[in-house]
Amino acid sequence: MSQTSKKHWKIRLHEIIYEADTPKGKLFDVILLIAIIASIVLVMLESIKSFDAKYHNLLNISEWIITILFSIEYIARIVTVKKPLKYVTSFYGIIDLLSTTPKYISLLFGGIHALAALRALRLLRVFRILKLARFLGASQVLTNSLKASRAKISVFLFAVLILSIIFGTLMYLIEGEVSGFTSIPVSVYWCIVTLTTVGFGDIAPITPIGQLIAAIIMILGYGIIAVPTGIVSAEYVNQSKDKNATPQKPKVNLNSQSCQNCLASNHKDEAEFCYNCGNKLH
Repeated sequence: MSQTSKKHWKIRLHEIIYEADTPKGKLFDVILLIAIIASIVLVMLESIKSFDAKYHNLLNISEWIITILFSIEYIARIVTVKKPLKYVTSFYGIIDLLSTTPKYISLLFGGIHALAALRALRLLRVFRILKLARFLGASQVLTNSLKASRAKISVFLFAVLILSIIFGTLMYLIEGEVSGFTSIPVSVYWCIVTLTTVGFGDIAPITPIGQLIAAIIMILGYGIIAVPTGIVSAEYVNQSKDKNATPQKPKVNLNSQSCQNCLASNHKDEAEFCYNCGNKLH
């Protein structure tokens, strides 16, 4: 095979695997999504002992077939890019590797193959494949709201932790080991469970004073849960106002092309060259 033919072959395979603008690329991505969903369903079914006992061989063979296909796909992704290490160390590269290896590791350590459920993260590609980029604007606003709220929420959580330590220590002194408050850390754990209104019920106060403090903590819990929600909601409104205040909303690009050199994506629809490294796009 000549150097030109080899280069052309890699470009064509790269278009199919990494992009969704061509019929073959769309077909490949749809088949990949179906395989990912099927593999997750198989792992879930195998965790049901009665079902696994009846169809163990079928489930095992099916998982091996999908794992081998994913392995071939992973190798193909490495081969078709100019900088393989860039893909291997990228977010999707790590996810693709983690979704492939559990079945092989299970040969040495039983039960590890259940980690194949990590393949669910590969479904994030659905945004690119189905061209749902137009809906990512709202998620970007939410992300910015969470980032803008992190300082306030951090201070709030620190205050909650201090309250939990104080109330936990009080409950340890009041209730003691008889009620299950065997140590301050255990009492703090109980306080956090009560504040968050989870209420496992594994530890409960039996003295009147302890029950009074528990009631106060329960009431505080409802207010404490509402505070982070209010902080994020306020920031979300501010972010939405800032976005709507922009005279012209930015154009949403549906181009799914991925640079073969640096793996950059989100190019403009009419782009001919990569915005990151300048490499010519297909």
